[in-house]
Amino acid sequence: MPRHLSAAAFRLRLAAMAALLVTAVVAVARLPRVPQDPGYHRFADRRSLEGVPNLLDVVSNLPLGAAGIAGLLFAVRKKSQTLGPFSERWERAAWGTLFAAAIATAVGSIYYHWAPDNIRLFWDRLPMALMFMAFLAVMLGERIGMRAGRVLFVPLLAIGAASVIQWRMSEAAGAGDLRFYILVQFFPMLALPLLLALFPPSYSETRGLVAAMSWYVVAKLLEWGDARVFSWGELVSGHTLKHLASAAAVYTLVRTLARRRLVVEGGLLGTTPAASAP
Repeated sequence: MPRHLSAAAFRLRLAAMAALLVTAVVAVARLPRVPQDPGYHRFADRRSLEGVPNLLDVVSNLPLGAAGIAGLLFAVRKKSQTLGPFSERWERAAWGTLFAAAIATAVGSIYYHWAPDNIRLFWDRLPMALMFMAFLAVMLGERIGMRAGRVLFVPLLAIGAASVIQWRMSEAAGAGDLRFYILVQFFPMLALPLLLALFPPSYSETRGLVAAMSWYVVAKLLEWGDARVFSWGELVSGHTLKHLASAAAVYTLVRTLARRRLVVEGGLLGTTPAASAP
């Protein structure tokens, strides 16, 4: 149980999280079947250069790959230690998985945007789903309890992968259904702010987590506004900028990890009270 919470308060807040999950599952289950819109593959900026189709949507994935490499190198080199940024070995594995999935997302997105279709989209969405679930696992560990994050880490990854596989199989069967993937993608967007608001942190640098989540929200808005953004002078599309905002989100996580320390009574572990004061 997190510090500073009574048993009753902890149970009440867990109940709020459970209620959110049940509400999300029921709401998505009540939706009619959601097939993949073929129009999704028609992006606003289809300019090519030197044989590279959809140039900006392709090359704008490179910063995401670079951010993922930086994060993966950090996770590999930074050993689990009492002070942070990883107090338990499973956290290091989970963050490493997140950053490896970011690299795979960049590669998958390049592959997809080279010639967009449903088959290639699978390789874009699969690592993205793993990123969402790895991040949810580490946040559950940091806010609710390390045991919760450790136990749920692998099952959450399996759920993320299953959502994309189920979508692809449904498309192949002629009855495409995105509802499971929609739940995997958007439930963390609802659950993570609630986790941060209801449960005290195990580590410092919560502002960095909020900044990373904000970048992801910006990325989704840019994705939805792809054509509108491109219409403003036809310089760059919303989808291209979405890739850059996603890279900013991952890079923000890397910087946050590098600076964070374990929170204890009276301040941060390994610092004096004066050094840990805002």
